[in-house]
Amino acid sequence: MADYRIVEKVSTPSSRDAPAGDDGVAGVPAPVADSFVHSRLLDSVAAFTHHRDIAALDHRLALSLAELTSARSVVLAKRAIDGAYVESIVRCVPDAQGTYQLRVDDPDRVDPALRLLHRCMHRLEVQMEWAQGIHRLVVPILRDGRAIGALQGDSDMPPAASRPLADGFARIYANYTGLLHESERDKLTGLYNRRSLERQLQRLLHQREQALHQAAVAGPEPHEQPGMPAAGPARVWLAILDIDHFKRINDNYGHIYGDEVILLLAQQMRACFRRSDVLFRFGGEEFVILFAATEQATVHTVLERFRQRIAGHVFPQVGSVTVSIGYAGVGCHDYPANVLDRADKALYFAKQHGRNGTYGYESLSASGLLGREMAAGSIDLF
Repeated sequence: MADYRIVEKVSTPSSRDAPAGDDGVAGVPAPVADSFVHSRLLDSVAAFTHHRDIAALDHRLALSLAELTSARSVVLAKRAIDGAYVESIVRCVPDAQGTYQLRVDDPDRVDPALRLLHRCMHRLEVQMEWAQGIHRLVVPILRDGRAIGALQGDSDMPPAASRPLADGFARIYANYTGLLHESERDKLTGLYNRRSLERQLQRLLHQREQALHQAAVAGPEPHEQPGMPAAGPARVWLAILDIDHFKRINDNYGHIYGDEVILLLAQQMRACFRRSDVLFRFGGEEFVILFAATEQATVHTVLERFRQRIAGHVFPQVGSVTVSIGYAGVGCHDYPANVLDRADKALYFAKQHGRNGTYGYESLSASGLLGREMAAGSIDLF
């Protein structure tokens, strides 16, 4: 479901038709107008670099560029870390009242209006076109010689004035997200690090809370039978996976091959889990997955499929590698340490019962298999 968020009332693109001085600001002397424009620009930069949450940063960037250029629409597209696909699209458009609205689009949906945007990311160069009275400008967002995304703006006016602004915002965005990436990502795998867990967990819980509210307002779906419980929004789950006998791998083959196992495991995680699932390397040989699912049976099936995938994969030099997995559901008001502890107890149970297995805390607890004598587990919480 698309995420709509009304931000604030701003002028519609047609406001540029008002009489203006040489500086483009109606009825304002040039020096004062220049100061006003510069102040708005600095305010916009300060506003979007205020955010440490990437999603909020993306929204603010699209809104800022739309406001400063009075665009008909602004689209921010971002590629995945490996550049293999577009992982997110944020669109900012004004409604009939001149209020800019932000929405998150499905990156897998084929949109002919984004043809130029994809070409821009492929060619690493600015693209422009004019069609049906609309000027379209697309600038790449470049970091380390590759396109991590692109900004597309549609306007009534030629792009001569908006291009320097779009170029500048693209550079600032690339630099700032690079700093955020270094602070919240694991250097070896590119997965999120443990410092990012609380923020990502709160983000998923907030999304679920919004979905619950929307479902309550909308009421039951037409196909639902009276008296039957609705499926409801998906619950958030946390899984911990641990590479079995990893110390033995390091001792027998050396840390270079140990690091390669970790790197290849991270690649397998990206290939197996959904784009919306949040993947972490928690340190050493431990990994964490945050994802949403309605039924525990689905959670178990997904994690068990991944465990089997790793068991069947041939790692260079090392050969066979297995993982143990423990998982638990996340409550609306759970602290990260609490849910980590529950998932870790399930992981500890897997380690104590032959390794290379997948266990859920809720099922183990309901079966009485988690006795008081069980240790807290192996993971270093906080």
